[in-house]
Amino acid sequence: MSEKRIILEMGTGNDLYGQDYTKAARRAVQDALHHSSITLFSKLGIDHGAMRVDVTIAVQDPAQVDCDLVAQDLPRGRATVRAVKGGLNVSDPESDGVHVVATAAIEAWLPDQSASYKLSS
Repeated sequence: MSEKRIILEMGTGNDLYGQDYTKAARRAVQDALHHSSITLFSKLGIDHGAMRVDVTIAVQDPAQVDCDLVAQDLPRGRATVRAVKGGLNVSDPESDGVHVVATAAIEAWLPDQSASYKLSS
């Protein structure tokens, strides 16, 4: 059965002092999650377990993101998280530190339900 993307949500997060890419990524995911409320599951009687959730995290150093830890923050569905090059590092010359900015894209997919419903006239 084919799948349809039902949600695409974006968020940003940062770690201004700890230079922690995972913390910035988790904050970006939380930001994205707070933008949406999925009511169609209860309305259509669909189990949340049927939803596949793909998360893409963009940071300057993707290898420093603990993708498994980020996946634990997703409350519904079967989550996969990948980190890619992107985001932003802002240098702080006074502290010789880096402020890490992450962006997140969350995609939610469900099996195509179109054959189950008919429009009435």
